[in-house]
Amino acid sequence: MWAILTERQIFHNSILDYLLSLAIFVVGSWFLRLIKKFLLARLGRWAKRRKKEFLSFLINCGEQNLLPLIYLGVFYLSINRLTLSPLWHKIINSLCLALLVFFVVRFFLTLLNRGLDYYLIKHETAASKRYAFRIASKFFSVLIWLLAFIVFLDNLGVEISALVAGLGIGGIAVALSAQVLLSDLFSYFTIYFDRPFEVGDFIIVDNFSGTVENIGLKTTRIRSLTGEELVFSNTDLISSRLRNYKTMKRRRITFTIGVSYQTDAALVKEIPQILADIVNSIPNTELNRSHFSGFGEYSFRFEVVYYVLTNDYIKYMDIQQEINLKIIEEFGKRGIKLAYPTQTLYLRNG
Repeated sequence: MWAILTERQIFHNSILDYLLSLAIFVVGSWFLRLIKKFLLARLGRWAKRRKKEFLSFLINCGEQNLLPLIYLGVFYLSINRLTLSPLWHKIINSLCLALLVFFVVRFFLTLLNRGLDYYLIKHETAASKRYAFRIASKFFSVLIWLLAFIVFLDNLGVEISALVAGLGIGGIAVALSAQVLLSDLFSYFTIYFDRPFEVGDFIIVDNFSGTVENIGLKTTRIRSLTGEELVFSNTDLISSRLRNYKTMKRRRITFTIGVSYQTDAALVKEIPQILADIVNSIPNTELNRSHFSGFGEYSFRFEVVYYVLTNDYIKYMDIQQEINLKIIEEFGKRGIKLAYPTQTLYLRNG
């Protein structure tokens, strides 16, 4: 019996060799089933009871992707001890390599998508941004599968230089044909990650201004102060000089005022302090300076610089209005006359 098992050859292997290979595969598979049934199942129930969602996800992902790889490893070990023809050896190696690449890439992409889902749930509620990230995720997945396929072909010994060159030329052609679309798409992600502005910000772009209403994959829509909708491509916004008033902590204001040349010199000396006191008396303001700045065509000129401690434009206008009213009131009490364009004509009797 033993002689039959050891000496009888079938395709260059004894019956004992086949039995040992089968035994390795059966024992290995049985051992993996025990691990799955007792260890992974219990760990999964424990994670579910403790509400460990990420651990439960890892266990499920491992059962779907890593456990088949271990079965594949057991099969490869069992079959590799047999003497096979070069053709069968190449077929089995190619099949195992294909399955290895498939399960590893799928495991990696599953983790990536899970991480993206977690990020979107925690940080993003806008449907447009979620859609943009889904598009990018699909594009990235296709790219990963393409790279995995090239690596697989390279390991099979296939000459991939021509294939890579062809893909490169094809990629350049696609990129050139979709240059504007891709540029706007990448500009969208630049806006998302760098955040020069967000929805709700008041911005000025060149000679246009308004409130950002929507940031899309290709365009950004702004509602102007006069009511119409302004549509900018994302690339134009990224390449433009842009002012964002939402991030402004305080607003610097400069205004000038002129008083009549008939004003008494003593009152002229008092005017800078009068203006400073008026600004200081109003909440949410911070005086920078108040000076007699020079002589105008028909008035003494005074310049005041102050800060409004808010970025609200309406609040700034309310403060400036209050300053103007108090100037009229204080100047009226002291008899200081505001200047207006005048001309003096001198006649000489010839």
